[in-house]
Amino acid sequence: MTEWHFYEPANGHGLPHDPLNAIVAPRPIGWIGSVSAAGIRNLAPYSFFNLLNYRPPILAFSSNGWKDSVANIKETREFTWNLATRPLAEQMNASAATVAGEVDEFTLAGLEVAPSNTIAAPRVALSPASFECVLTQLVQLETREHELVDTWLVIGEVVGIHIDRAMLDNGIYQTARAHPILRGGGPADYFEITEAARFAMKRPG
Repeated sequence: MTEWHFYEPANGHGLPHDPLNAIVAPRPIGWIGSVSAAGIRNLAPYSFFNLLNYRPPILAFSSNGWKDSVANIKETREFTWNLATRPLAEQMNASAATVAGEVDEFTLAGLEVAPSNTIAAPRVALSPASFECVLTQLVQLETREHELVDTWLVIGEVVGIHIDRAMLDNGIYQTARAHPILRGGGPADYFEITEAARFAMKRPG
């Protein structure tokens, strides 16, 4: 018979490391580029991120705490999402450093900047796919008792998409070809998507 470890999060998990983000894993990474109203660029990875809707394309990430990304997006209502890949993993990690607001994480991580076509927020030039996004909602999360949590949900509509043509095969985007990385659980776990991990399964009906 299965032996279950049950816990109520409000009372603690009773384990050496919180298992929550290891269970809901691996998660795509929201590598978010933004620029302040004063022109200071920012780049930061968020592991609470995903695509929410096809048409129009809408995505979201959440920030634990009011960070520079959120402040910039509130000011300018624009941001980019950049695909984090295995070749860019070290630079992505470098952009996660806690630094002063006037520090440009693109420069800090040694990343070349690419301009966007429809917005002012910058892109990671070497990322094989990136989205230009416009803020639609900025929501502070609440508990079930409606107490405010110091976590901010940023939702944006994708208004422009950049794809390295080398990622296309007969016009079809090849997910594994970019070697995207995803956040796992634990303090340092990541996973890489490779072609060997792919399997096909069509939706019924």
